[in-house]
Amino acid sequence: MNKSKVPVTNINLPDLPLFKTGKVRSVFDFGDQLLLVASDRVSAFDFILDQGIPHKAEVLTSISEFWFDKFNDSVAHHLISTDVKDFPEAAQKYADILEGRTMLVKKTELIPFECVVRGYIIGSGWKDYQKTGQVCGHQLPESLQLAAKLEEPLFTPATKRDDHDENVSVAYMRDKLGQELTDKLQALSLDIYSRARDFADNKGIIIADTKFEFGLLDGEIILIDEVLTPDSSRFWSKAEYREGISPPSFDKQIVRDYLSATGWDKLTPPPPALTPEIIRTTSQSYLDIQKLLTH
Repeated sequence: MNKSKVPVTNINLPDLPLFKTGKVRSVFDFGDQLLLVASDRVSAFDFILDQGIPHKAEVLTSISEFWFDKFNDSVAHHLISTDVKDFPEAAQKYADILEGRTMLVKKTELIPFECVVRGYIIGSGWKDYQKTGQVCGHQLPESLQLAAKLEEPLFTPATKRDDHDENVSVAYMRDKLGQELTDKLQALSLDIYSRARDFADNKGIIIADTKFEFGLLDGEIILIDEVLTPDSSRFWSKAEYREGISPPSFDKQIVRDYLSATGWDKLTPPPPALTPEIIRTTSQSYLDIQKLLTH
């Protein structure tokens, strides 16, 4: 891994065909292939912060590659290579920037739903449960505690609305995509989650929840984007887990907690600056989960 401690927050590759820029990634279009270039940007409460997190992009890329490789024989996915030598010729002059933070992938037709799987009741699922006793239309037992393990993992899709993720029911997803495609996505998401959960359990890690994205390529469902990273999943240490609290997680929760503790009004930009200690601790959290999962 590149040991540079200077985070890269701006992906500036002026000679490459920019397709779109997200909160973390810039995507470049090469016909039937895309270059997904991860920055070290961090977002919280839908704000992209001015400061980046060292090593974050490399961790996201490395962990995604690990899972794509692990599921390679059973799950169709979009990853072609993370080796700069395999990238289009026009990208070669940017090798120093691209190395360690870039995936060359197949271009697919994006399915406009996030396929969320929850094994524990936490986050937005906990908020929904407190209000309605349900999560995305799934009726749950009464008197569950925060972070309780669910009897069976739940498929709880989400979609984008006004640039925010919005939880929806499986019935809503079926209405938009059709029953056959929705049922296939549900079965595939639950299967990938269950296999990853069992693997992580042997490493002393709980995968509390995660989200997958899929595309279609020649009529085939393809797993795309990042997969089972600390930006798309909630990882807990088995040793520190207990019900009734929000267990410490290996991700940017440190950043969210810090911003909340400052008393910042989340409706009023900009967010306060992160301290060097918060940046260092967050970076180490990303590095820790990478080591725990992939070594």
